[in-house]
Amino acid sequence: MPEPLSDDAVSALMPELRAVMREAADIAQPFFRLGGQTSARIWSKAGGSPVTEADVAVDAFLKVRLSALVPQAAWLSEETADDPARLGHDLVWIVDPIDGTRAFLSGHPDWSIAVALLAGGEPLIGFVHAPAGKTDYEAVRGRGATRNGVPIRVDARQDLTGARVTGPKPMLDRLARGAGPNPDLSVVARIPSLALRLARVAEGSVDVGMISGHARDWDLAAADLVLREAGGVVCDFDGAATPYNRAEPVHGELLAVPAALRDPVLTAWSR
Repeated sequence: MPEPLSDDAVSALMPELRAVMREAADIAQPFFRLGGQTSARIWSKAGGSPVTEADVAVDAFLKVRLSALVPQAAWLSEETADDPARLGHDLVWIVDPIDGTRAFLSGHPDWSIAVALLAGGEPLIGFVHAPAGKTDYEAVRGRGATRNGVPIRVDARQDLTGARVTGPKPMLDRLARGAGPNPDLSVVARIPSLALRLARVAEGSVDVGMISGHARDWDLAAADLVLREAGGVVCDFDGAATPYNRAEPVHGELLAVPAALRDPVLTAWSR
């Protein structure tokens, strides 16, 4: 079995990885039209979700460049056929070339490029790059999280009163019903990119991010690490942490919150 990446190897990897993320953004950006329809060709995948030529181009670029950076790592991405061989690898790249494709194609700025490197089934490195917002979220396991190079932490809120919440309306409605007679929750407009939804919790601009069922590893892994390193958690509604690199990389309903809010939210949800 290959040796895991050393701390020195991870440190040496980071500048190259930042450069790759910016090159990936340079591929996607010409197709994006803020407030308008993308110039990219669009078609539907099996199941009806949209994909653009930008998704495919960024995915192909990242597969070549990231595989060269860590040749021993397997690969899982939204736009590449899954290779079950990844299940036997310690290191796995988990990639969403454009997270929030519907936002990208309609001119909404909340789309991102999300890249995680798993080690032993857990995120070791997480990058979420939001080109339209000129924002980078970055984390390495055990080293904290940053936004544009500045350390970030979740909000210090201890209870749900006045909490800023975002996500699918049915989930927010259930949370509000369980939070008591006057929870005074502040609803933040839904954030199309799931990676950015988690990253906004990590930076403290959102307190509770709700995620409907059927999210995939590539939607979550990079931002999950950013949130963990900023003092938050991603879990299901039994409180279990999110597992990665399973045979079926699909998840049920999930919650992204500061660690201090996990139990209050789970209690409200169960009422």
